[in-house]
Amino acid sequence: MAELYPYPRFSLAERDRRWRAVRELMRQQRIDVIVTPQNTGHSMDYQANTRYLTHVGGGGDSDIAAVFPLEGEVTAIATSAAPRWPTVQEWTTDIREARRNYGLVIVERLKELRADRGRIGITGLGEIEGTRTPEGTILYGTWRQIREAFPQAELVDATNILTEVRYVKSQEEIEVLTRSMEIIELAYQAEIKAARPGKKDWEVWAATQCALMMNGSEMPVHCNWVSGKNPRRTLTRPSMRILEKGDLIINEIESSWIGYRSQGVQPVFVEVADPVHVELIKVQRDVFNRLLEVLKPGVTVAELAELTQKAGARAAPQSGPAAGARAELTMHGRGAGDDGPIITSHARSPRQLSVALRESMVFILKPSAITPDGSSICTWGDTVVVTPHGGHRLGKRAHDLAVSGS
Repeated sequence: MAELYPYPRFSLAERDRRWRAVRELMRQQRIDVIVTPQNTGHSMDYQANTRYLTHVGGGGDSDIAAVFPLEGEVTAIATSAAPRWPTVQEWTTDIREARRNYGLVIVERLKELRADRGRIGITGLGEIEGTRTPEGTILYGTWRQIREAFPQAELVDATNILTEVRYVKSQEEIEVLTRSMEIIELAYQAEIKAARPGKKDWEVWAATQCALMMNGSEMPVHCNWVSGKNPRRTLTRPSMRILEKGDLIINEIESSWIGYRSQGVQPVFVEVADPVHVELIKVQRDVFNRLLEVLKPGVTVAELAELTQKAGARAAPQSGPAAGARAELTMHGRGAGDDGPIITSHARSPRQLSVALRESMVFILKPSAITPDGSSICTWGDTVVVTPHGGHRLGKRAHDLAVSGS
């Protein structure tokens, strides 16, 4: 075996746990082999299944596919395969060169496995909705080569198998997500320190990104951001505006440790906080803590959404800037990529809402407190683990607004 570079890695025991779990579901669904296609979309989220199974991946332009048989050797398929991927992991030894034609090599491996008349599962085929991928994740050219090579085979969507296995995290995965959350909170410290009047919004964002990378986060990661006078929705990146006293910066920050991404949401005010938000965060904190109490196995996502609204109505004051505030739930899985289930103000699929929580699921929990007229919204979030006793926060920072210079 090639000498390994000093990257953090999951253990071989973790590999064996995952492979057993996936193969058990394959047997139940009579699937002979699973193909996980290459797709670096959405900050690498769409390729999470491949990395989850092979430990091959990392880097924003590293397209990796995998062929995962019910029995036998697992195959990873990559461009510049030999010089890169045997030196960063020890899970997968059959790593094949794609030269950017992934479908060709997938077909070659499937022929070796005699899948001509078998049942071939493909994740991201588009027949089963993903968390954010109703159209699937496989490239048409890759799918076409598989379909034409195996006209007698049954191609089925295997998205649900990886979704199911990835729902519940092992102790190793939780430890990795804990490290990811530590990196995020170091980035927030850098953001708060940099957020001063006269600074460019972009410079504060850059200080935050620098802290992520200096503390070990892989790139790319999801980092929506906006600053201004009471902004309500993030943009995809910062602007060149000059920060002023009283400005609010809102963002969603992730870090990637071994490809695993916790997330945080932290409102940051420049030197002085808006009195409306000072009151809204009290409502939001009450709602968040109530949700933590009931974040237990068996509770469905739909039940959590209903509880959020009721908790918001109870927490809202009768007078003052936050009088009559309402609460809405945003929550989605955290892990190797775009884990589920998910609920947002727009993502409310019956399939996702019906999912019942299980022990050791991990979520970003970020309910919002909103003024009755919708003019102000306060969101704070942390990555949490479902336990029999309620949700457990992975973060350590205070649940409050952050104010620079205070």
